[in-house]
Amino acid sequence: MESKRNQSYLVYTLLFIAIIAMVYRSVSQDASVSEPLTISEVASDVEAHKVNRIFVEADDKLVVIYGTGEDEIERIAYKEPSGAFVEQLLNFGVSAEALSSQNIKIEARPVSAWSKIIANIFIILPVIIMIGIFWFIFRQAQGSNNQAMSFGKSRARMFTGENPTVTFEDVAGADESKEELGEIVEFLQEPEKFIQLGARIPKGVLLVGAPGTGKTLLAKAVSGEAGVPFFSISGSEFVEMFVGVGASRVRDLFDQAKKHAPCIIFVDEIDAVGRQRGAGLGGSHDEREQTLNQMLVEMDGFDTETNVIMIAATNRPDILDPALLRPGRFDRRVMMDRPDMKGREAILAVHVKGKPLDPDVDLSSLARGTPGFVGADLENLINEGALLAARRGKKSITQAELEEAIERVVMGPERKSRLISEEEKRIIAYHEAGHAVVGNAIAEADPVQKVTIIGRGQAGGVTWFRPDEDRMLQSRKKMMATLAYALGGRVAEEEVFDDITSGASSDISQVTQIARSMVTQLGMSDELGLMTYGKKEELVFLGREISEQRDYSEAIAIKIDAEVRKLVDTAYKTAKKILKKYRKELDAVAEALIENENISREEFEEIFPPPYDKKSGTPQIA
Repeated sequence: MESKRNQSYLVYTLLFIAIIAMVYRSVSQDASVSEPLTISEVASDVEAHKVNRIFVEADDKLVVIYGTGEDEIERIAYKEPSGAFVEQLLNFGVSAEALSSQNIKIEARPVSAWSKIIANIFIILPVIIMIGIFWFIFRQAQGSNNQAMSFGKSRARMFTGENPTVTFEDVAGADESKEELGEIVEFLQEPEKFIQLGARIPKGVLLVGAPGTGKTLLAKAVSGEAGVPFFSISGSEFVEMFVGVGASRVRDLFDQAKKHAPCIIFVDEIDAVGRQRGAGLGGSHDEREQTLNQMLVEMDGFDTETNVIMIAATNRPDILDPALLRPGRFDRRVMMDRPDMKGREAILAVHVKGKPLDPDVDLSSLARGTPGFVGADLENLINEGALLAARRGKKSITQAELEEAIERVVMGPERKSRLISEEEKRIIAYHEAGHAVVGNAIAEADPVQKVTIIGRGQAGGVTWFRPDEDRMLQSRKKMMATLAYALGGRVAEEEVFDDITSGASSDISQVTQIARSMVTQLGMSDELGLMTYGKKEELVFLGREISEQRDYSEAIAIKIDAEVRKLVDTAYKTAKKILKKYRKELDAVAEALIENENISREEFEEIFPPPYDKKSGTPQIA
């Protein structure tokens, strides 16, 4: 980029010099040819005692000097080709006495070699510069044509392993994945150790995980640990509008990698070109399929002595072509799971390095409060906390900013500027209090973390249930508890105002979806038994579920609707029973919300202590 800028400056400078030279030459020529004196006029001026000096130059050119000092003026004249200049003056009537009396100096003024060179330079220089400018423009056009024809060159970015910026120390919460990839690092550092035993290192490693789990970061860490070149490219960068470009770029990428072996090729989002063949909208000769075919050939053609390893990342391994996943290509799959509580704490510790953190910040508490968060979420959490601290003029990041950052990430920013009437505020307060009271009264429900009637996102208010520990499984009782407290807001409106509003629309949608999933996918219906009903259809090329294939009869469909309705009705009755029993607590929580707008977990449990221990399910109060 800098060289191109310097070339442009050079061209502009040369163009400026050429213009100046041409102007100077034009002015000089104008001065030299403007109204030259005749020999008779020169003779008259000599006779009239006006001339001070006359120089005779080559090509019969005369330089006639008038006046002296600052008043000196030069005029050009030309003598006749034959004969001496003095004789010509005498022939035009100038007397010898006049010439001698005025002491006129008539002499030859030789032109120096430097003067000739400079004169020639000013004549030739503009031509040379203009030729150079046209040549530069031609080269630029030729370079553009070459660039237009270089679509087949790989767009991969190469990073040398001499000064690694990312190592395994920068990757937290993925200990098993780092252990799996440790073999790759060891092979790149000491390949003879494996080759002597006849072992073959995996040629390709597929990193599979949800978005934000650190797949790209881990691939860079492998390169940093091994200290080898790292070629990074996105799957979408292979494919262009021209046919055959993707395959050509694959060939060029692998050619570059072999020249820099040992090295690592990292393809991010490989599902962009690695989808199952035969499923493309363009038929069997789709451009993506040609790119995939070339990639398969290049991977299978690796020699074990080249020490080139390919690492790819995707969050959709189910849509990749089987030939890509067979042994000999991507023969090792490394899962990047969402981090557990210990892993989240380690990730937070990585992201707070170098930041002014308050000594009272408890990372373990933040880790417990962020179940389901991946590495990217936690990095964003720390950044949001730093932004909040800076906005408040603090010199360090405190626990309060980080806790609030969790709420912003989970529920969205508060909309305090929205104006609502006192009646709507009261309805929203009882609606959110209904969620909180029902959830708090059920042992299987998660603890209430916060209740607010300040709008966040599209919601008028939010009741946040946060588990104290990570869970991989959802029990039937827990899912029924979720249905119950989700309907608690609608039930509270009925009980208090003897009317219902549209505020429960998202709750009803959530309840219906959970209940239908329990019946058709999870086998939690006594009537329909342990069967799955309905098959999801999806296009591999699109990667989205587009319809549900009904593989059951109309009679079964009626039973499914009845079972879903039964689950929803059961949850509704549970919520209604709880709110009737704890109506006093419901009113107290609603009034606290109307007064303070926000209630923390401690404040809520002070108003309504949990009747059950949330972990053991045993009663705490009568």
